[in-house]
Amino acid sequence: MFVDEMTIRAQAGHGGDGVVRWLHLKGKEFSGPAGGDGGHGGNVVLRCVRDVSILGKYRHRKVFKAGRAEHGGSSSMHGKNGEDCIIDIPRGSVVTRTETGEVYEFLTEGEMVTVLKGGRGGYGNEHFKRSTNGTPYESTPGTPGESGTFHIELRLVVDAGFIGLPNAGKSSLLNALTRAASKVAAYPFTTLSPHLGDFYGFILADIPGLIEGASEGKGLGHTFLRHISRARLLLHCVSLEEEDPYASYEAVRSELAAHDEALARKDEIVVLTKADTVSDERRAEIEQLFEGKREVLCVSVIDDALLKSFQDRLTEILRKRS
Repeated sequence: MFVDEMTIRAQAGHGGDGVVRWLHLKGKEFSGPAGGDGGHGGNVVLRCVRDVSILGKYRHRKVFKAGRAEHGGSSSMHGKNGEDCIIDIPRGSVVTRTETGEVYEFLTEGEMVTVLKGGRGGYGNEHFKRSTNGTPYESTPGTPGESGTFHIELRLVVDAGFIGLPNAGKSSLLNALTRAASKVAAYPFTTLSPHLGDFYGFILADIPGLIEGASEGKGLGHTFLRHISRARLLLHCVSLEEEDPYASYEAVRSELAAHDEALARKDEIVVLTKADTVSDERRAEIEQLFEGKREVLCVSVIDDALLKSFQDRLTEILRKRS
């Protein structure tokens, strides 16, 4: 199951207690204090991985705890530190700590950030030995680790993202170009979460469809909009089955601009889909509407020649941009 947004609670480990112990040596019964310090509690660490579906592993687990440290021991032995709790998150995630508003952004695989520190270990009685106090009975307990609530939001990092109204043919095109298995059906919103595909080493994403008002949260609005924020290129799919394809195109453009002007300025290619449903004359007429605004490509998943032409041009564009 693909999960792209969730909230978790995390707790760093408690520090171990310092102890009161005495050193006993042969022939010298009272050799002074020897109570060791407690270990430090484990930290909570976020680690960036390439697996975009990793959050699905956590959908039934919302609380994460680092290990508690061991108490100090005899003979001045310090307690073992608690084990860190490492939480893997997908590349492209934005993590916000709700209590403080701190934001962490993860774009590099292998990047690790400690977000919660474990508690300090307590001091054993050896720590309190002084020239004026050779037999200290003092020790201190370990301190609790930090705790916090984190909201994780995945924003995909892809080479190109298919955008457009529901039923614009995005999923069918992704499946035809890659080995993806994005759901296809003759009703809106068959894609409820992004699907990825490998296109000659480039990552393509089929992003949930858009309706008017998406910038205000209608439909799958914010799910759609946040995932295209990091797409390097937008493939704006417009179905030629639409009564007014250009009006459909403008509706999506308006929602992009309303959500974030930076989205509206992204590089974009217009992809006229389902080209097999109209005559060549009608197709040429619609292409002229976009003339001078964006590069326009026509495609049909059931027309091998059009599909091959589209594949070749898209490959050329992506290689130039890489």
